[in-house]
Amino acid sequence: MITVINGNPRADSRTGKLANATGLALANRLALAGRPAESEPHIVDLAPLGYRLLVAGDVTRRLAIAAVSGADIVIVATPTYKGSYTGILKVLLDALPHNGLGGKVAVPLVTAGNAQQAASASDKLIDLLSELGATVVTPGLTAIESQLDGEITLAEDFADRLTAHEAFALTLPNPRKISTTSR
Repeated sequence: MITVINGNPRADSRTGKLANATGLALANRLALAGRPAESEPHIVDLAPLGYRLLVAGDVTRRLAIAAVSGADIVIVATPTYKGSYTGILKVLLDALPHNGLGGKVAVPLVTAGNAQQAASASDKLIDLLSELGATVVTPGLTAIESQLDGEITLAEDFADRLTAHEAFALTLPNPRKISTTSR
C-alpha cells in the first residue's frame, strides 16, 4: 500500500497536488511492473487535522498513524518552512513509535521557492525519515515554485525514474537510503 502524507498546513496546496500526483503515478508504475499495489494511494492530508494531531486519543490522529503504519511506501511531502519541513508534519511523525517507519520505503517530496531551499529542506527530511527507520529514496523529489504548474509531468517523470531503478524494492530494509541517480 502507498500512503501519501501531505504536510502542508494549507488546504488545496500545490505541494499536496504534486504529492497526490506522485502517489498515483507510482501506483500506476508499480501495477505495470507487476508489483501488487492499490489502484490509488491512501492520502493523509494534515491541513484539516490541525490541533487534533496533538490529542493522543483523537480518532483522526489514530487513523492517520494507522495509514502510515500500514503502508509499504510512504510519500512524505512538505513545503519548505524556514529551511526545513513543516511543524504539522513533524507532529505527525513524532507520534509514530521508535522505528515507526522501519520496513517501509519513504519517498521525500519537498517544494520550495528556490533550489537551495529545496535541497536544504530535503536533507533535513531525509535525516528525519532515516531516524524513523525508513529506507529512504535519495534524492527524493524536489520542485521549485516555477515547476509546480506541471505537477503531473514532474510526478510521472519521478515515478518512471524511481521504478526503473534496480535498487527500488519494497521488501529490503537496507540500505537505509536508496539512490535513484545513475552510477
